[in-house]
Amino acid sequence: MSKCNIDHSREDVVGKLESQVKFLPASLAEGLGQFLQSEQPQETLNEVFHLLKKYDLASEEEKEERDQKLEEYVK
Repeated sequence: MSKCNIDHSREDVVGKLESQVKFLPASLAEGLGQFLQSEQPQETLNEVFHLLKKYDLASEEEKEERDQKLEEYVK
């Protein structure tokens, strides 16, 4: 995944989650929603945003990789 120099706000990340929620495993979507209710470091927000970006267009293999990375945040 390419690096982006744009800092994404918590609201941006929540919006991206909402746009991709129907494509995510339900437990992961719920966990991310709870995770994003609290303040997170900018680097974390940027990483989660980019893991969610175009999730619906990713291959099954790519989705599995992204799911694993996203699970690390909701543990």
